[in-house]
Amino acid sequence: MAGTQTGPVVVFGGSGFVGRHIVRRLAKDGFNLRVVVRRPNEALFLKTAGRTGQIELVQGNIRDEASSRSALQGASAIINAVGILYEAGPQKFDAVQSAGAARLATLAAELGIDRFIQISAIGADAGSASAYARSKAEGEDAILAACPQAHILRPSIVVGPEDDFFNRFATMAQIAPALPLIGGGLTRYQPVSVFDVAQAVAACLAQAPSGVYELGGPQIYSFRELMELMLDKIDKRRVLVPLPFAAAGMLAQFGRVLPKPPLTPDQVILLRSDNVVGENMLDLAALGIEATPIAALLDSYLGRYRGAAKAV
Repeated sequence: MAGTQTGPVVVFGGSGFVGRHIVRRLAKDGFNLRVVVRRPNEALFLKTAGRTGQIELVQGNIRDEASSRSALQGASAIINAVGILYEAGPQKFDAVQSAGAARLATLAAELGIDRFIQISAIGADAGSASAYARSKAEGEDAILAACPQAHILRPSIVVGPEDDFFNRFATMAQIAPALPLIGGGLTRYQPVSVFDVAQAVAACLAQAPSGVYELGGPQIYSFRELMELMLDKIDKRRVLVPLPFAAAGMLAQFGRVLPKPPLTPDQVILLRSDNVVGENMLDLAALGIEATPIAALLDSYLGRYRGAAKAV
């Protein structure tokens, strides 16, 4: 608990979608936080999440040992929320999600920091054809080897006000007459609220048993059902067009040259597999958390995509 904290909780990736909600939740719980980001001037908004002096922003990069070591001095716990969905420049899956996580774990062991919480992903698998999934698994393995008491949190699709899932497709639906259903839209997901993920991190800091937890919401949806739900929430009608995996893969090859590709070949690989909590896995309930239904959550932030007449 915050009352027993002897040093700051260090959050890597605290300005990202999931990271910022972790910071807000832990600040509310009274923790002193040191947030490590590559560009602190772009993360000043985090300061408003806590009282004066509660949240310290420091420059650092998970790919750089010197800045990571400096950021971890005196820390009581580490939370690694750094993750990338596609590669760009030096931001490679192996460098960030595998070697970067391993670097933090090695430093944690060296500096005697015994609390480590890793935000991973359902589907992390060292044998996967996806470079993203492999790097997530390699990061987990390195962390557990150096910090056996670590908590590994694997969420399904994380949704909330700034998410890159529903917001992306709702934006597409403003101008596109049709939306693609890759692989026919049959892949299953178990979307989880970003607020529940942040609460899971808080539960881990409150001495929940260590281990690997898979985090999913209370309901499983096919990709088609998620698109139908999104369209219902924004009050739009769009044609849902099945797109075979082979065709999606070819389109992704063209999109990879863009600064922010809408779809990558690696993501097409991931879309071939269901993304749901595994049988007999520790889950939100094991952390004492009742999963939030996402339908009500969507109402809180997708309303801005409705037509003006419907918004009043």
